[in-house]
Amino acid sequence: MYRMVHSRTVRRQELLDAVVTELQRGGIGDRSLRDIIHHFGSRDGLFTDVVRRVEEDQRRFLETLDAPPEQMALAMWQRLSDPQLWPAERLFFECYARASRGEEPYASLLPGLVDDWLDRVVALGHAGDSTDPGSRARVRLSLALVRGLLLDLVGTEDREGVDAAFEQYRALEAIAMERNAGPVEG
Repeated sequence: MYRMVHSRTVRRQELLDAVVTELQRGGIGDRSLRDIIHHFGSRDGLFTDVVRRVEEDQRRFLETLDAPPEQMALAMWQRLSDPQLWPAERLFFECYARASRGEEPYASLLPGLVDDWLDRVVALGHAGDSTDPGSRARVRLSLALVRGLLLDLVGTEDREGVDAAFEQYRALEAIAMERNAGPVEG
């Protein structure tokens, strides 16, 4: 029994890896996923797992960053705003909207799509003093701002305008850091 369950789990993970790779190559659009959907329960279940996987990959990337605090937000922005990730970003926003309306299985994504980032960034010490109640609030603000800019970017594809707005954010972040409010990044 263990071997059969383990085999199904491995196969499911391999299929998820392949779908994420395909998504990053240009999207999965309306392609028929009939052959693999049963591993995820439904098309919606597959998309939910893809979003979880891509989000976890981004959090792991954050953990590997070796940059001074004032450069952390820029490094994450460069990663998250890469046009190769736009199909995954679009899927993220679609799933997030459906989760916010309580649609299953998307509703299972919340509050994790927020809390997992808050917990990880605070735990890594990128938000200043982790015992400061304001640390989590600063991370939430940064996360919301970066996600808003990503939504703008994938919707308008106005790279110049959105990057300029991000630079304004970085300038405000630098002022906050000078006031010992601690760095934040999303």
